[in-house]
Amino acid sequence: MLRRILFCGGLLAVLALPSSAFAWGKAGHRLVAQLADADLTPAARAEVDRLLAGEPDPTLAGVASWADELRESDPDLGRRSAKWHYVNIGESNCRYSARRDCPNGDCVVEALKTQTAILADRSRPRAERAQALKFVVHFVGDAHQPMHAGYGHDRGGNTHQINFRGRGTNLHSFWDSGMLNSARLSGDAWLARLQQRAPTRERTPVLPVPAVAWVQASCRIAVSPGVYPPRARIDEAYVQAHLPQVEQQLRDAGARLGALLNATLGR
Repeated sequence: MLRRILFCGGLLAVLALPSSAFAWGKAGHRLVAQLADADLTPAARAEVDRLLAGEPDPTLAGVASWADELRESDPDLGRRSAKWHYVNIGESNCRYSARRDCPNGDCVVEALKTQTAILADRSRPRAERAQALKFVVHFVGDAHQPMHAGYGHDRGGNTHQINFRGRGTNLHSFWDSGMLNSARLSGDAWLARLQQRAPTRERTPVLPVPAVAWVQASCRIAVSPGVYPPRARIDEAYVQAHLPQVEQQLRDAGARLGALLNATLGR
């Protein structure tokens, strides 16, 4: 039975299936973190371990969905950070403008830059840097979900209704979780599948974070022909066409998160 949960600070609806199912919302972020973890240098890993000491699950995967859980655990920070998970540039030909698309720095591009700078500043308190690390892990994943960079008029596909295998959902939710769920794989099986084709390793990024390029590429997927189906009912052919894009976005996010953490913490 379907149930509705809140994704990304309460703004983005996600499709949730029974407990045995696999969903992008939490497990997708976990996959990105696991892929990144495998690429950490010893120095970066040591700093991650130090910053996350005391967490219930002191790993990148263990904190990957923390930013989505703030609405319940820290409502004030959840409200303040709600807009940091996405940026709507579909109507602007997928070209990002900070002045137009990110007033007051409230979007995933500027939030990722800000939180990476906090993480890199070793003069700041450990708790502040640990929080920044949790935001960075999450926002790199968000920047690679195409609907997080898509159209504003339908809230990144949230108001675009579709039906798959007799179940109603929305386009955003289907890209978040529906296509991954359709493969009926466990988390470990998905990780193995994504690791079968190792992505090209990112060169060490130069700060500020190149998130602009990431979200513009994500947006181009969101607005490409066929992503918005001509009819509400979609079939297996849609999954066959677009699931490889979802998988590659996860691979890219993992590789880029690893490279970013190595550059920021491995010094």
